[in-house]
Amino acid sequence: MLRLGQKYQHLVHGAGCGCHSPVLQQASRRLQVEFSRRNFLTGMGAAALAGMMPRPGFAQTGGNGSKFLFTRARLFDGTSDTLKTNVQVLVEGNRIASIDTANNAPPGDATVIDCNDRVLMPGLIDAHWHVVFAAVPLPVLMAGDPGIIFATSTAEAERTLMRGFTTVRDLGGPAFSFKQAVDTGIIPGPRIFPSGAMITTSGGHGDLRMPFEIPRDGDKLSLGERMGGAAIVDDIGSLQMRVREQLLQGASQIKVMAGGGVSSPRSPLDMTTFSEDELRAAVNVAKDWNTYVTVHAYASNTVQRALAAGVTCVEHAHLMDEETARMIADKDVWLSMQPFLTMADAASQTGPGVERVQQLFAGTPRVYEFVKKYGIKTAWGSDVLFSPELTPRQNIMLTHLSNWYTNAEILRMATSVNADLLALSNLRTPYPGKIGVIERDAFADILVMNGNPLDDIRLIEDPEKNLAVIMKDGRVHKNTL
Repeated sequence: MLRLGQKYQHLVHGAGCGCHSPVLQQASRRLQVEFSRRNFLTGMGAAALAGMMPRPGFAQTGGNGSKFLFTRARLFDGTSDTLKTNVQVLVEGNRIASIDTANNAPPGDATVIDCNDRVLMPGLIDAHWHVVFAAVPLPVLMAGDPGIIFATSTAEAERTLMRGFTTVRDLGGPAFSFKQAVDTGIIPGPRIFPSGAMITTSGGHGDLRMPFEIPRDGDKLSLGERMGGAAIVDDIGSLQMRVREQLLQGASQIKVMAGGGVSSPRSPLDMTTFSEDELRAAVNVAKDWNTYVTVHAYASNTVQRALAAGVTCVEHAHLMDEETARMIADKDVWLSMQPFLTMADAASQTGPGVERVQQLFAGTPRVYEFVKKYGIKTAWGSDVLFSPELTPRQNIMLTHLSNWYTNAEILRMATSVNADLLALSNLRTPYPGKIGVIERDAFADILVMNGNPLDDIRLIEDPEKNLAVIMKDGRVHKNTL
């Protein structure tokens, strides 16, 4: 949860805090009266109905019972360093039925897609995404119109898919109903591994309460909590309850805010929120549900406390030192990193946000040095937030990895490696089957590219031009061949 541009800084706390704006105060008071979870889900329904209306450029064909045969393809299977040439891939329903190098005759009932020596590869996976919040500017979110929020998110979900991302791990937000709309075909979008609400403490990252919401009035929930975006807890019992509530709603993993962040102006990067016992309590509940906890943490002491509590994955860790990196490797914990490099990745910042984001830029290359030195299991994610201008950079955030990895390593990280992390959801996985690979019985999430990304990874930066075919779950969403 990172980026908040200069355009919207007046809406957060700090010098010249926008929370004291009469207009925002009036809107917020109205939200307290009018904004309920029922209204929010009604907005989801309105956006879903809008998604059912025919739109130019959205072609969703295939599905159960259909067959597609991709011929004359050069295959990147998600795990290799090289391509296999002259390959045929047969899709039946939503699964890959066969990988054929003998060029057998196509089944009579199959739709043939001639790749003409193009590269066929698995769909991309983003391990740190926010399907509801990525493209919604904070003023729109705070205005509280659920129809606009979900209409914006619906449009962005299709754009995400059209950038080649067939799966995302959602790390915070009211994504449960949204996921259902995607899975049932009401709206186009990627597969979603949802975390549900981001679980934090009072004053922790993700606590964006307005001044009139502090102190908490009994058990009354704040706007962000009623939306399902955050869960604010300050004792072990409440923490366990909120973790169980997310799992009850279908969370595939749990996101806990162990330290401060950039986009929550009152939670500095160096702060640590939950105690070790509290983190361990969350970890144990997740284990009871056969899944795992991933923690938002930047500073060394924050990461080390999370490691001691037994977490499975750490998000960010841009400020950690070498000792902490060695501990991550020794404990065989996953690191989910985002290669923030310049202000172009973070939008304009003012006030304390500038200093914080610059710390991340300085930490990025150092962390990847630690990763390479100690062999840390590392996933990739983009973590775009509150910015329709930044979401198209999702692909560029991936190609940033070329500073430390070969093209084949980058493609593997965004396919089979990220899939290995998502598989840790075990019985809580929303999609029981293999993703991130092109092999028999895997889900038919397939891209066909104009050009060879093993030679030029920057081809991924222009998906409109260079993605000739996009298939997700056996359905063709784009086909220019």
